[in-house]
Amino acid sequence: MTPKHAETHVFSVSDGGGTRLDLFLSEQLAITRSQVKRLVDSELVRVNGEAVKAGYKLRAGDEIEVTIRPEPEMNLEPEPIPLQILYEDEDLAVINKPKGLVVHPGAGNWTGTLVHALLYHLDDLSEEGGSDRPGIVHRLDKDTSGLMVVAKNNSTHAYLSELLKERLMEKHYLALVHGAMRDDEGVIDKPIGRHPKDRKKMAVVEWGREAQTIYRVEERFSKYTLVRLRLITGRTHQIRVHLASLHHPIVGDPLYGLKTGNLGADSQLLHACYLAFTHPNGQHLEFASSPGPEFWAIVEKARQID
Repeated sequence: MTPKHAETHVFSVSDGGGTRLDLFLSEQLAITRSQVKRLVDSELVRVNGEAVKAGYKLRAGDEIEVTIRPEPEMNLEPEPIPLQILYEDEDLAVINKPKGLVVHPGAGNWTGTLVHALLYHLDDLSEEGGSDRPGIVHRLDKDTSGLMVVAKNNSTHAYLSELLKERLMEKHYLALVHGAMRDDEGVIDKPIGRHPKDRKKMAVVEWGREAQTIYRVEERFSKYTLVRLRLITGRTHQIRVHLASLHHPIVGDPLYGLKTGNLGADSQLLHACYLAFTHPNGQHLEFASSPGPEFWAIVEKARQID
């Protein structure tokens, strides 16, 4: 559903309630639940004037206001951007995203994205995620490298999205952080939401969405720690925000990190190193990826400091 001009839709819940917001709007607007979620995450859906979660249970008397903005006209063209494809079949592909590559087109990045590379390297991509992000089921920040799974058809996209929702896709990351972490392992369980003062940032806030990250120390240095992390939930900037909330921000992180002591890193040292899930055909798939030489060069600098 892509209007030529911004449209506002208002709905009133007249009876009973109990229906999830995303299910209600999917039916009323004839769009997918993933499209509804994007509207909710962009705070274009209000219930009684307040931003809510996609899973909000509606009550009788609720007033829902939805703003649907026009998508910029986009003629995506394949671009011969180098891409490491670790696995591919008729349903999906697993790729190793390089650092510095934006996942999908957006303001300031209308060309040269992972989507443009996928269009060049793969014959088919799902359409479920929207016209500007074919194949994209989940994303990594521009300067986070590592493993991603891409859907080649809509049924696989829906299946993989359900795995993510049900927390049945296992994703691990490696990060170099400032300081010596106190515990060898643990769980960071802190809600994450939009920063109250800086809309470009996320933050640990009491009204945020639940977020859990499991961590385990891989190697300790005098002033830094190499840590492995497993995502339980998948909130925007989750690992970066969670580590910063422990006063152990990721080395080189320009948004949540320190201004000094970054060992020459020009972006966050964060790499998606492991991915495991069940293929739609029932086969268990798992992939491992090591960070590039730039990552390990910075780790070596940390190792040499007394």
